[in-house]
Amino acid sequence: MSKFENKVVVVTGGTSGIGLATARAFAAEGAAVFITGRRQEALDAAVRSIDGNVTGVRGDMSDLADIDRLYDAVQQTHAHIDVLFANAGGGDFAPLGAITEEHFQRTFDTNVKGVLFTVQKALPMLRDGASVILTGSTTGSAGTANFSVYSATKAAVRNFARSWILDLKDRGIRVNVVSPGLTDTAGLTELFGGGADAEETKKQLAALNPANRIGRPEEIASAVLFLASGDSSFVNGVEFFVDGGQNQI
Repeated sequence: MSKFENKVVVVTGGTSGIGLATARAFAAEGAAVFITGRRQEALDAAVRSIDGNVTGVRGDMSDLADIDRLYDAVQQTHAHIDVLFANAGGGDFAPLGAITEEHFQRTFDTNVKGVLFTVQKALPMLRDGASVILTGSTTGSAGTANFSVYSATKAAVRNFARSWILDLKDRGIRVNVVSPGLTDTAGLTELFGGGADAEETKKQLAALNPANRIGRPEEIASAVLFLASGDSSFVNGVEFFVDGGQNQI
């Protein structure tokens, strides 16, 4: 039997990058997987690319009504959720002095408000002993020029895990944070401006990493599956860096 056979898994932000790689990994291990994405075309393409039992639910996780629609969709076929990977998020560069209210609001709505209510609204369906994984970032515990708003949101996510393991103690629900370093995704390429400029930036940053490269989405997915599984049954409230050692030097 596969490790997640008969398990119900929700992955928000599952149409590309780390979310898509993780959804594929869970489906390959036998889980019934629900993924979300804001654009229907991308969501449909992601569902087609995943072998296994997968359902796509269009939604923006900063919109509470869309979160409700997600869990309504899960309830149509399942009575509970075993694993929740609150992964939806994003950000862009804005140096101090050029930060706008719109930039602040959009980033915090997606990365903090969205994560909070994705987890809170899942509580009635989360099985006792379930695993919740939040997507953090190495930027949450390190200074990054022009990226302070995004970094602050990830610091907030880190503290959510520390606090929620106390709130959920009686139900045995574990909450952990996976914090990727630079990971080779379409989102990273877009953040760095695309094309040759983005590739050069990634090359320069990879040379600063002890692993001498940047990560792959599948490597982050492997860490998420570990945190979701019984193999990590006594791991709770941690920040699990998957960064090639970058934040450890």
